[in-house]
Amino acid sequence: MPDILLQKNIKTGLASEPHEDVIRRCGEMLAADGYVEREYIDGMLARDRDFSTAIGNGIAIPHGAKEYKDHILKTGLVVLTYPDGVPWNDGVVKLVVGIAAKGDEHIDILERLVDAFEDEEQVDAVVAAGDAETLYELLAKD
Repeated sequence: MPDILLQKNIKTGLASEPHEDVIRRCGEMLAADGYVEREYIDGMLARDRDFSTAIGNGIAIPHGAKEYKDHILKTGLVVLTYPDGVPWNDGVVKLVVGIAAKGDEHIDILERLVDAFEDEEQVDAVVAAGDAETLYELLAKD
């Protein structure tokens, strides 16, 4: 997975911002590195409007709605941490993993997330540490 998640695409210690801005930031980062076309950002916002991408345990996984899949050029991830949290619908998110996945490649990514962050205490510990290298090791190393 090293080509899917670049170390430069892990941003830690970010200041809280509206969750729509977090989604846009993820999309912009994915577009900047050639994972998606810019239209995919609209799909990420649409997906979250239709069904929240906050999945619990302080984690959100913004990704595009199905009708925007054609705007994915290759599978990629970005990771953002917000130590003070981001209000996200009815909860608070501290770890955000933006995903653009071709085919079924998202399954391996989701398995890694589940393995790495089984509970909110694990998320809090990684976010508080502010260590991009640890996040990279958890999510990108084979």
